[in-house]
Amino acid sequence: MTLNPETPQRSKLLIAAGFLIGAGMLGGFVDGIFLHQILQWHHMITNVQPATNLSSLERNTLDDGLFNLGSWIVTLTGIALLWRAGGRSHVIWSSKVFGGSLLLGAGLFDLVEGLINHQILGIHHVKPGINQLAWDLGFLGFGITLIAVGLIMLRLGEKESAIKG
Repeated sequence: MTLNPETPQRSKLLIAAGFLIGAGMLGGFVDGIFLHQILQWHHMITNVQPATNLSSLERNTLDDGLFNLGSWIVTLTGIALLWRAGGRSHVIWSSKVFGGSLLLGAGLFDLVEGLINHQILGIHHVKPGINQLAWDLGFLGFGITLIAVGLIMLRLGEKESAIKG
């Protein structure tokens, strides 16, 4: 994945690794662990099947677990790519490229998840209740902010890498 057509081939594997780790770990795990389990604001399918009895709570917990499993697989794929990049001498290591890719992955996760699950499908909201739209919009705004900061870092890192290369 590259956003700049001039990105050196040497950075592409590092960008892909950072993007996947950001989406899986910073996006998926933070959402699943923090919002679903610790704060218990919602489950994956809260609006489809409210957790009002043991059976529906079990179904919500199963779907949360499947969501976390998907996040884990995405994260492991990113770690495998990072490991692969580490074994290649031509990869230019850049904290800005990697950090920007992490933020980009997390931000895109939040944006896509927020648009699809919260707005289009409506299967859950960040914090259901009286101000749920404000929470949902805040989640989308946070994702957009992560994307913007990630893109800035990524581009700065790409410029530095081009100078080194």
